[in-house]
Amino acid sequence: MRVIGISGGVGSGKSSVLNYIEENYDARVVQADEVGYLLMLPGGDCYQEVIELFGEWIVMEDGTLDRMKIAEIVFQKREMLDRLDGIIHPAVKEYIKKEVARAGKEDVPYFFIEAALLIEEKYDEIYDELWVVYCEPQVRRERLRNDRGYTDQRIDEILSNQLSDDEYEAAADFVLYNSEDVEHTHLQIDRRMRKYETM
Repeated sequence: MRVIGISGGVGSGKSSVLNYIEENYDARVVQADEVGYLLMLPGGDCYQEVIELFGEWIVMEDGTLDRMKIAEIVFQKREMLDRLDGIIHPAVKEYIKKEVARAGKEDVPYFFIEAALLIEEKYDEIYDELWVVYCEPQVRRERLRNDRGYTDQRIDEILSNQLSDDEYEAAADFVLYNSEDVEHTHLQIDRRMRKYETM
């Protein structure tokens, strides 16, 4: 089984890349954000720790955590974001390790891990190689404004907390350019996947 990490800046189009891979290849895909969401549900590994960090007032009537309240707090207090990350990130990584092991036993040929912090969280101990999805900064900004409704100030704040394009590319085994039409992106993916078949 080949384990491939996928990372890149916010708005670079990682999700659309993963959707194409899932639809066209025998591959298992795990997204760190979705795992984090699962682990914060009632009964999840991080649920109680997050309540202890923020207090019972973030628990809604149905027992789930109020993510909007949590987001407001961590947006204003960097210390709380760091403490939340200290709970979530190690648990997500452990969950993904188990999923990789399970997929290996099931003879899955490809396993893709997507996370914005693959490099920072040292996922290279799990994946065999890293793909970085690159998109021109202006295109990313337009996507974030149009698709997510982010303000320019919010976009600036997010980008300032991420690695630079140079840092992403320096860590990459393969850079997938995603600034043009989707056909161009798909062509690059197909070429890369065909390369594995001949190895």
